[in-house]
Amino acid sequence: MPEGDTVWLTAHRMHGALAGHVLTRSDLRVPRFATADLTGRTVLDVTPRGKHLLARFEGGLTLHSHLRMDGSWRVYAADERWRGGPAHQIRAVLGTTGHTVVGYRLPVLELLRTADEPAVVGHLGPDLLGPDWDLDEAVRRVSADPSRPLGDALLDQHNIAGIGNVYKCELAFLAGVTPWLPVGELPPDVPARLLATAQRLLAANRSRVERRTTSGGRTGRRLYVYGQAHRPCPRCAAPIRCDTSDARVTYWCPRCQSGPGPRG
Repeated sequence: MPEGDTVWLTAHRMHGALAGHVLTRSDLRVPRFATADLTGRTVLDVTPRGKHLLARFEGGLTLHSHLRMDGSWRVYAADERWRGGPAHQIRAVLGTTGHTVVGYRLPVLELLRTADEPAVVGHLGPDLLGPDWDLDEAVRRVSADPSRPLGDALLDQHNIAGIGNVYKCELAFLAGVTPWLPVGELPPDVPARLLATAQRLLAANRSRVERRTTSGGRTGRRLYVYGQAHRPCPRCAAPIRCDTSDARVTYWCPRCQSGPGPRG
């Protein structure tokens, strides 16, 4: 599931393949921009912003994309076979003499003026992997509504940019509280510690293909609770539970995470 670390790694790979090179191929397969042609423009950079990707080109243009649940960008050598999915799932193709970058199943893809980037990413809070990361500001935003469940506050990209459902579940477990506990009921020092942990984990995972929040140990798990339904909790051995009443499945340990459950 693409979260801030996945998007950072994707942008890093795209930047390495495209930045400084002139596009020899440009194909945007969405109706609104099907006639747009970026061929001949130099790629300036590919930058992540939370879960958003911004590919900038000379002439003041930016290609903005968001991966959401299952979108991806794949980087191929110029003569390499594309293996990211069937052709009907391709939404964008950007090519240079050395590489071809292909976007699959992109639910958000739009071409805009670089000067208009704030219209699509200006609402985002401090980026956990960005140069604007500000722990104090992130704590202020997450704590602004004391009645809000912790999980909702963490997922709100207006508060902090980069956390998705996997990290929501893992961070709540590490804090020893359920995702439904109101933020205002957390001990005063927990929000800062939790968000510092979030930044540390995303930074550690941004160069990994497989995300890891654990040290492995005797369980051999990469994640503590996410995707571990019915398996024993690594702390107390109670069965991990999952709630499917929301669009995002939530995993938690009912024994060692204090606070309300999904129905209060």
